[in-house]
Amino acid sequence: MPTCEHDTSMTDSTTPAQHFTNRLAREASPYLLQHAENPVEWYPWGEEALSRAKAEDKPILLSIGYSACHWCHVMAHECFDNVEIAGLMNRDFINVKVDREERPDLDDIYQKSAQVFLGRGGGWPLTMFLTPDQEPFYGGTYFPPAPRYNLPGFPEVLRGVIEAYRNHRDDVRKNVEKVKTGLQRVGTPQPSDDPLTDGLLDEAVKSLGQFFDPVHGGFGEGPKFPTVPPLSLLLRQTARTKDASHQQLVLLQLRTMAAGGIYDHLGGGFHRYSVDGRWLVPHFEKMLYDNAQLVRIYLDAWRLTKEERFREVVEDTLEYVRRELTHPDGAFFAAQDADSEGHEGSYFVWEPKEIASVLGADMAEEFCRCYGVTESGNFEGKNVLNRLGEVHPESDAQVEVESMLRAARLKLLTAREQRMALQRDDNILTSWNAMMVSAYLDAYHAFGVPAYLAAAERALTFLLDYAVENGRVYRTVRAGKGRLNGYLDDAACLATALLDAFEATSHRWYLDQAREVTDHLLERYWDAPIGGCFYTSRDHEALLHRMKSGTDSAIPSGNAVVAMVLLRLFSFTREQRYHDLVEQLFRVFRHAMAHNAYGTSAILCALDWYLATPQEIVVVGTRGDAMTESLLSTVHRRYLPNRTVLVVESARREGESDLPLAIGKMGVNGKPTAYVCQRQTCSPPVTDHGQLDLVL
Repeated sequence: MPTCEHDTSMTDSTTPAQHFTNRLAREASPYLLQHAENPVEWYPWGEEALSRAKAEDKPILLSIGYSACHWCHVMAHECFDNVEIAGLMNRDFINVKVDREERPDLDDIYQKSAQVFLGRGGGWPLTMFLTPDQEPFYGGTYFPPAPRYNLPGFPEVLRGVIEAYRNHRDDVRKNVEKVKTGLQRVGTPQPSDDPLTDGLLDEAVKSLGQFFDPVHGGFGEGPKFPTVPPLSLLLRQTARTKDASHQQLVLLQLRTMAAGGIYDHLGGGFHRYSVDGRWLVPHFEKMLYDNAQLVRIYLDAWRLTKEERFREVVEDTLEYVRRELTHPDGAFFAAQDADSEGHEGSYFVWEPKEIASVLGADMAEEFCRCYGVTESGNFEGKNVLNRLGEVHPESDAQVEVESMLRAARLKLLTAREQRMALQRDDNILTSWNAMMVSAYLDAYHAFGVPAYLAAAERALTFLLDYAVENGRVYRTVRAGKGRLNGYLDDAACLATALLDAFEATSHRWYLDQAREVTDHLLERYWDAPIGGCFYTSRDHEALLHRMKSGTDSAIPSGNAVVAMVLLRLFSFTREQRYHDLVEQLFRVFRHAMAHNAYGTSAILCALDWYLATPQEIVVVGTRGDAMTESLLSTVHRRYLPNRTVLVVESARREGESDLPLAIGKMGVNGKPTAYVCQRQTCSPPVTDHGQLDLVL
């Protein structure tokens, strides 16, 4: 879709003299506050809006977006700031605004409903029309103020919807029933007795390969999203079958993305997605959850290849998060906007003359050559920096050029920071924060940088202080207080981060907290008769449908994360209930895994662990001791997708020996010692990192 300009075919009646304030002014969400001065009579989702819709028999106009969304800004400017359009909305509808970051439950229900109307995926802004009973009967995504892009104008849509609602209730009811049937199908999976075998993994990888782009990497032709679970599944397939072709596909994509414009070559971090098939021109918002996941897949690539470029991407991305997305108390903010100065991407793009003014003519010429900068540009007459002309594994020449350009990048970053600052979405979301905690811990394992461990523990302490209360997890933190019921992914990702922290520090308290969070999760989300977890807790407000899904969205599905948590807890504790529950969970999503490899890649990764049986690595030694750290570094610098690590102090602390993995493990001749166990059979003890490398 081309960049929208403000449409002049409908007069914008809003003038500087007019001022509007609606109910959103009382909300905490950055996105809702962006709309607090629209002339639209917006309500937040809640009883007041729903009751009024029923009392007046008016349809609900539901608009869902998020603060960093470019097209949400476009529709707000073109439609919601327009007094004439707002008048139509206010007269005929109860208008409700939802922040998809705060209410992913509503977003999930109505995105899947939109797919019924659109015959394809949804997106943001999401525009849905509901009966007063929350039932969707029509919808779409972005609508322009007048017909454009083969879309009807929004006033035309409003008039058509209210006409249907008032005079064609039978048709409205047919649409409602069609959506309900679809939600029942996708949101209430039934268990399968079919076997859980490696064949599921083989077929999934075959399916992924059929629409993988062999030239640029990624899936399909474009736009392309940097979705991580399918890449993780392909890497696991190489580890399982020793077929390196799958690994090469992943490395191709990661190299191309790191060279493309989807990666911020000056400031680090990845943009949301590429609008083309080459990873060249991005949608410019940056999301915390994307960067958390991408750090981890680039760490896997580094472990497999030791390519310096992969390490640089990880380090620069984490530095970006530290610099731009970190709360003073250690937590992480949600996103940075795509727009500044009223235009998408203007903060990030360059003209040759701007580069020359910063670097001088000679260095600018070399920089422009290396980063694809031309007079004609590659994005609306300007340039998204990229290195797509040099996509290959590192060479001596490439390393030398990179060294020459490093100073230039720093100068340009300093100059860029003088531009109008990007708006930051300061939502602190539990699941996204937990994912970034895990990313920092993974980088600490790989590189041994103490600052990474410190950042992770600081953010995790913030979450435990403010987002958890007696095991119950909240969705978000605002002004030092947990807000909104947590969702499945909030609790599951937090449990994951706690397990990661336990492996990184050996502090038994982290393991105990992970078990407490998991037990509360199972109590509040688990579908006891059937298996698997609902997305919302049992005490959540009643919605159109209580969804239970194993399908990934922009983040791995909550059920996939739960599966990995249960598998890891079973490995550490040997409590059979964890193993039994995860098998039950797999059977609930067995049909989805067999028919939607891309959408269920995360839960297929968990199935790979389940079928392979993990390596359980025990190191007896003192943390901080050079030999102990050498053994741990040997483990953490290897790509071992299915493994747990437990460090047992030589002088054992009280209560530590009750973990089954620790029982019977002793140091040899007073030296730090490693054991590699699988299926409750352990290797002979080894005290040398070279020996350990061979055993692994």
